Amino acid sequence: MPDSHITKRALAAALKELMEEHPFQKITVADICERCDMNRKSFYYHFKDKYDLVNWIYDTEFIAAALGKTYDSQWTRMEDICKYFYENRGFYCRVLDIEGQNSFSEHFREMILPVFAEELREELQGVLSEQKALEFHVIFFTDAFICSLKRWLRDKDCMPPEEFVALLHSCVNLGGDL
Repeated sequence: MPDSHITKRALAAALKELMEEHPFQKITVADICERCDMNRKSFYYHFKDKYDLVNWIYDTEFIAAALGKTYDSQWTRMEDICKYFYENRGFYCRVLDIEGQNSFSEHFREMILPVFAEELREELQGVLSEQKALEFHVIFFTDAFICSLKRWLRDKDCMPPEEFVALLHSCVNLGGDL
């Protein structure tokens, strides 16, 4: 494993540990560096800020792994995403609450929007003839998914990911039973 990858993983582990103890907003780059015995220059060599580090964690832990997989459908991919979030609930409950520029919520939204766009084109083909209406539905369901994901992860009796995705699918499947 290249040294830069080892450094990034150490910074990621430090941030995850710190987030068990403190709210994200209270954690500084200096705190992250101190936790893993690195200097700030090392951090800034690899990341723009702590938000960039959070996004990197998702991109390397999930996206990199998902690129090697073949999915039967976008819903299978969605189930895989939800399984990952379920397995890492504590961390993602915290980072999904962070809003604003460079936040994980925005990063995740940009990543998930094309997944919904592809699925909704298939689901709503023939139902929506206008591109503008399709775009509205894609944005609506993407935002609804992220909101539902946050609520689902926070629930102390969080249902299994397969069940959560089946309910999501039933909401999008306009012809199906609700």
